[in-house]
Amino acid sequence: MALTKTEIISTALGILDAYGLNDLTMRRLADSLDVKASALYWHVANKQSLLAELVDKILAGLEPPELDATANGDPWRPSLRGWATELRARLLDHRDSADLVASMRAIGLAGTELSRAPAAVLTAMGMADQEATTASQTLIYFILGHVDEEQQRAQLGALAGEASPTPAMDGTASFAAGLNLIFDGMAAALPHDD
Repeated sequence: MALTKTEIISTALGILDAYGLNDLTMRRLADSLDVKASALYWHVANKQSLLAELVDKILAGLEPPELDATANGDPWRPSLRGWATELRARLLDHRDSADLVASMRAIGLAGTELSRAPAAVLTAMGMADQEATTASQTLIYFILGHVDEEQQRAQLGALAGEASPTPAMDGTASFAAGLNLIFDGMAAALPHDD
């Protein structure tokens, strides 16, 4: 059976989940597929391209937030909260994925620009384009940073043989609290009917 790009990406994601980003090497991937490393390069140009493909796979199907016309007050809040919560859940499903997504964004290889969708919601609510971009980027930084810390705590706890090597953090509660603070800042930047 011929090696396919889909098989390579799927196997790479399995390695990421099992061993982490640092141990996802082209050699390990090739060994897992029972091929020589050079065979991988027929399907992916280099490791960075492979990692970008993993980001696309992790984020595939993440629906953009839409305004909730039935919401009282700020119709954008439930929309952005649901979207941010879904993004967090997808990232938590895959070891080191927050670090992976942040790295690919930093070098411009992430195929999905996460900040566009929340920015579009904010501009639809009347926020200036530049403010909406900044607010959206801040939201993305928060999500990636929060998930990265959650993943690090879980991994360090597993290494130490305990639930958490540091005082317990309720990830869901602290994530919700952080979103509330960010959303309050966004609300202050939106035009108000006075």
